[in-house]
Amino acid sequence: MLLQDAPAQAPAIIVVGRRDDSIEHAPNTREAVDAERLAETTNLIDAEDSLRYLPSLLVRKRHVGDSQAPLATRTSGVGASARSLIYADGVLLSALIGNNNSFASPRWGMVSPDEIARVEVLYGPFSAAYPGNSIGAVVNIVTRLPERLEASVSSDVNLQAFDHYGRTGLFPAYRVAANVGDRIGPLSWFASASHLDSRGQPLAYVTALQPAAPQAGGTPVTGAVSDLDRSGRPIFALGAGGLERQRQDNLKFKLSAELGPSLRLTYSVGLFLNDTDSRAETYLSGPSGPIFAGTLNIDGRRVTVPASAFSNQVYAIDQRHWMHALSLDGAGETFSWSAIATLYDFGRDVQRIPSGALPASAEGGAGSIVRMDGTGWRTLDLKARWHASAGTELSFGAHEDRFELANHRYATADWRSGEAGALVQAASGRTRTSALWLQDGWHLSPQLELTLGARYEWWRAYRGFNFSSSPALAVDQPARSSAGLSPKASLHWSPGARWAATFSLARALRFPTVSELYQAIATGPTITVPNPDLRPERATSAELALERSWASGHVRLSLFRERIEDALLSQTAPLLPGSTALFTYVQNVGAVRTNGLELAFERRGLLPGFDLSGSVTLADPEIVSDPAFPAAEGKTIPQVPRRRASLVATWRPTDIAALSLAGRYASRSFATIDNSDTVGHTYQGFESYLVLDARALIRIAPHWELALGVENLGDRRYFLFHPFPGRTFTAEATWRW
Repeated sequence: MLLQDAPAQAPAIIVVGRRDDSIEHAPNTREAVDAERLAETTNLIDAEDSLRYLPSLLVRKRHVGDSQAPLATRTSGVGASARSLIYADGVLLSALIGNNNSFASPRWGMVSPDEIARVEVLYGPFSAAYPGNSIGAVVNIVTRLPERLEASVSSDVNLQAFDHYGRTGLFPAYRVAANVGDRIGPLSWFASASHLDSRGQPLAYVTALQPAAPQAGGTPVTGAVSDLDRSGRPIFALGAGGLERQRQDNLKFKLSAELGPSLRLTYSVGLFLNDTDSRAETYLSGPSGPIFAGTLNIDGRRVTVPASAFSNQVYAIDQRHWMHALSLDGAGETFSWSAIATLYDFGRDVQRIPSGALPASAEGGAGSIVRMDGTGWRTLDLKARWHASAGTELSFGAHEDRFELANHRYATADWRSGEAGALVQAASGRTRTSALWLQDGWHLSPQLELTLGARYEWWRAYRGFNFSSSPALAVDQPARSSAGLSPKASLHWSPGARWAATFSLARALRFPTVSELYQAIATGPTITVPNPDLRPERATSAELALERSWASGHVRLSLFRERIEDALLSQTAPLLPGSTALFTYVQNVGAVRTNGLELAFERRGLLPGFDLSGSVTLADPEIVSDPAFPAAEGKTIPQVPRRRASLVATWRPTDIAALSLAGRYASRSFATIDNSDTVGHTYQGFESYLVLDARALIRIAPHWELALGVENLGDRRYFLFHPFPGRTFTAEATWRW
C-alpha cells in the first residue's frame, strides 16, 4: 500500500498489555510489531531482526545469516536458549534439544522476512498453554496468506567494515527473494524462496598466554598483538578464525483450505539449506612466511602453539533441514478449537574439521566429521476455548512432544571430501513430554477479570548413550522421569477506560534437555559424562504491570520477580564428591533470582508525522545459592545485564518516505558464574554497548520500494563473547504486484 493511500491516523502497531482473543487467552504482558512498522524502522534481512527493538530482548546475531542466534530475555542470557519459546504460526522453531547458543539455537531460517505479518511476544510463564520453557518469553511469528493474486521480488546488499588488532576488512552480504501467492475460492496458497550469500567478520581469535619471564628458544616470529584475556591475564593475539562464508536457501510453501464456514485445514513445508565454509588467518610471520603452529618466540618469550589452535577455526558445514506442519482450526460463536502437528528434521547436518596444522591442512588431510543427521523433534497440540457464559471463558488443551539428539563424530582421512571412518565419539538420547492444561477467566465485574490456570506435565528422558574410542567409554545412560503441576493466576483490573493493572503469579517447570543430560564432555586426555540425574528447574515468577493508554500510544511499567530453584547452569566444579579434579558441565545450582523493572512506551504523532517508542529495563540478577561452587553465591547471573534500553524515532516528512533512527543499549555482563572475567573488551568477554541504527524507506511508485540503512552507525566495537559487527550499510529494492 502506498503511503498516500494510508489513513491520516495510522493504527496502533505496538500493543502492550492487550487482552487476548486467541484460544489460549494468555494473560501475559505482551508486545507486538507488524510488517508496516518493521518496514519503516528495521533493516530486516533475517527473520530474527524483527525482535531487535522490542523491550528486554536480544538476539545474538553475530553477522548476516548467522545460524546460531539464540534469544536472551530480561532474566536469562544468550546461553539459555531453552528458557524461551519461538513459534511461527504455532510451529515450534526453538531447538529444545539443548540449552545453549550453538546447535540449540532457534531455527529462524524457516521463516522468510517477506512473509511476516506481525511478531508477538508474551513475557513470563503466566499462561498454562505453554510449558516451562516460557520462563523468559514466548515469541510467535505470524505469517500471512494472500487474499488475491500477489507477487514480490526483493534484493538486499550489505557491506560491513570491520577492524580489530590493526586488521581491516570489508565483509559483504547479498540476498534475493521472491514470493507469490493467491486465493482461489476456498483455497489460499503462498510460496517463497530466498538465497543469501554472506561473509562475516572473525567470530574468534587465536590467543596464547604470555609467559611471565623471557625465555630463549623457538622460531622467532613477528605480528603478534599484546592484549588481556577476560580474566585480565596478558596474552598474545596470534590470528583470527571463524571467518565464515555462508550460502543459504530458504524454500517455503503453505496451502490453506476452507472446508466449511468455520473449518480450515492448513499445511506448510519449509526447507533450509546451509553451506558454510570457515577459514582462519594468522598474524604471525617467520623466516619462511606465515606461521600457524609450533614452538615460537614472540618478543623474547617462548610460546607453543598446537596445530589445533588454528585448525579448529576451519570447518565446512552442510545442512539440509525440513519442517512440516499440519493444522486444523474450527471456530464458532461459543466454542473454538485447533489441532496442530509439527515435525522438524535434521535431514542432513554435517560438519567437517581438519586436525592437521595449517596451511597444508586447509586443502585436505586427516580430520573429523561430525554428523547430527536424525536429530529433530515432533509436537502435537490440541487446544479449545469455550465461552461458557457472558462472565467466563474456559480454555484447555493437551500437548505431546518428542526430541531426539544424534551427535556422532567420525575420523576421516580427508576432512574435505573423505568418507567417515571409525566412530570417535557419540552422544544420543531422547526426551518426551506429555501435558494437560486448563485455564479459566472470570469477569468478576466489568472492571475486574480473574484468570486461573494449571498445567500438569509428565516428562521422560531415555535411550541416553555415550561413546568414546579414546579413552575407551561406552555407557548406556539410565532413563529418567519426572512430573509436576504448574499453577497460574492473573488478576486484571481496568479502573477506567484508559487504565489497566495486571498482577500475575506462576510456577513453571523447565525439564532438562536431552543434551544437558547426555552430552559427553571431553577434557584433555580424559572424557567424562555428567550425571544424567539433573532435576527440572522450578521457577516462581511474578509481575505487576500498570498501563496507561491513549488513542495515539501508551506507557507501561512492569515490576517483575523471578526465582529459579535447581537452575541449570554450566559451571566448573568437581564431578564426584570429594574429588579435586574440576570439570565444566551443566549442574543444578541451588537458586537464582532476578528482580527488575521494565518501562515501555509508544507515542504516535508526538509531532506531525513523528512517532517515538522505546523501553528501559533495570534488573538485579543474583545467584542466591550454589553449594557446589560457593564462590558464585551473591554474584551476577552470567550474561544478564543490569540495564537495557531501546529507542526508536520515526519521521514521515512526506507521504512516500519514512526516516528512522534507533538506539540499543546494554550494560556489561559476565561470562563466568563467579564473575571472574573482569575485562569485557576482549574475545570471550561481555561488555556494555550503545549502538545506533538508521533507515530510510521510500515508496517511489505503486509497485516499488527502496530502502537505505546503516547498523552500528557509530562503528562501536564491542564483544558479547564474540566480536560483533562494525558499521554495516544496507540497500534494499522491492517490487510488489
